[in-house]
Amino acid sequence: MNDARGVLDRLGVSGSLRAVSVGETSFDGKGPLLTVRSPIDGREFARFAGATADQVDGVVDAAAQAFAAFRRVPAPRRGELVRRFGERLRRHKDDLAQLVTLEAGKIVSESLGEVQEMIDIADFAVGLSRQLYGLTIASERPAHRLAEQWHPLGPVGVITAFNFPVAVFAWNAALALVCGDPVVWKPSEKTPLTALACHAILSSTVAEFSDVPAAVCSLVVGDGSVGERLAASEKLPLISATGSTRMGRSVAKTVASRLGRSLLELGGNNAMIVAPTADLELAVRSIVFAAAGTAGQRCTTLRRAIVHRTLGDRLLERLGATYQRLPVGDPRTAGTLIGPLIDERAWQSMERALEIAQKQGGRVLTGGDRVVTGVPEGGVYVRPALVEIDSRASIVQEETFAPILYVHRYDTLEEAIALNNDVPQGLSSAIFTNDVREAERFTGPDGSDCGIANVNLGTSGAEIGGAFGGEKQTGGGRESGSDAWKAYMRRATNTVNYSTELPLAQGVRFDV
Repeated sequence: MNDARGVLDRLGVSGSLRAVSVGETSFDGKGPLLTVRSPIDGREFARFAGATADQVDGVVDAAAQAFAAFRRVPAPRRGELVRRFGERLRRHKDDLAQLVTLEAGKIVSESLGEVQEMIDIADFAVGLSRQLYGLTIASERPAHRLAEQWHPLGPVGVITAFNFPVAVFAWNAALALVCGDPVVWKPSEKTPLTALACHAILSSTVAEFSDVPAAVCSLVVGDGSVGERLAASEKLPLISATGSTRMGRSVAKTVASRLGRSLLELGGNNAMIVAPTADLELAVRSIVFAAAGTAGQRCTTLRRAIVHRTLGDRLLERLGATYQRLPVGDPRTAGTLIGPLIDERAWQSMERALEIAQKQGGRVLTGGDRVVTGVPEGGVYVRPALVEIDSRASIVQEETFAPILYVHRYDTLEEAIALNNDVPQGLSSAIFTNDVREAERFTGPDGSDCGIANVNLGTSGAEIGGAFGGEKQTGGGRESGSDAWKAYMRRATNTVNYSTELPLAQGVRFDV
């Protein structure tokens, strides 16, 4: 494992790698071997047996038992647990970011930013632990008090994707823990080492609390059957799943069949409108980061640029020139902006999408080729592609998890907003304009239909304070800030009669 082994040791993962963990107790998986390779150069980091679906049941049972005690721990005390977790993350930020780069292929600054998101959500959750507010409501009956309370929901199953291997886990775990819910985490099989490291940091934090059961944090590393078993478990009242729309549909169907709750953050097919009054310098910088950053492997990646006809040629010329000089290479090297795709399959998807786009009348203006010189051998490196294509082309309706930006031209704002909304997904969107009327229209009720609508900044780079998620085939879930905590709790309405009478609501009489 070379450099990965040293990082894991410093993060508390020593000895052989084991696929199942309940607190600080680990067990060997009984499933097929998982081979962990770095997308940087294809080098094998580790090989160990994954968990089986049957092993999930024991982990869930332990989480359910832990919940019986953990829900009685005061919320501010649970917040202290998350505060100490955040402090550990601060101490281990560089090492954890290094592991993200090695395993997910992100450039160093993006990996550091991802770990910073973990720290930020921990800070957010600590404050939240003293603000799990209910409501006091005026009762229509004399001498009655009507109120709502929020209580812990139960163990939460968390399924995460490879592209944000640590941040999305932390979004869920920090909120779930302050809300009184144990967490059972199933990470992507493509990034299990970061999961083992995060679990080690969290479980060692939990071990400091004599009043907190060890099983409030558990980890099961395995294939899709593990996620399916989590989704099917009636002991997990909430499943939070991040990934493709196809995966989300499967999870939602399984969870709905048992009348459980799903929190889904799925695919994005995000657009940016560039209006006539846009600051082109700002727009170009924003487009390039949003479309090419993380090698196009974000759910918030910019997939479509909707450009006013009067700006089209100028903008495309500047984008093309910028694309051509983007540094592609080893993400550990200073100055690199575009690292590798996660694997060969991702390249095949990109290649297929470009072929279809051209068959449907699209024109590849620059990029879209595989880079084989000046990059580590064994990795999958590509040049981000810029494609001008008719908005009616069917390929535009699909999300390809790779750096392809489709460009359309428009004449009126109404047309541009319609194009923004005319895809099955509804995660993130943006408009560049200096016209306040256009900005307000875009963010208003008849504007963008996405969960995120930005003005004069790109589609990527959400902050912790706002609820993160989208509509339509993006799943409708909200992770992270705002009142997203409510998804992890159950609401109880209480009516207290402190009189000696028994008036009924709505004036009903029932004299006996």
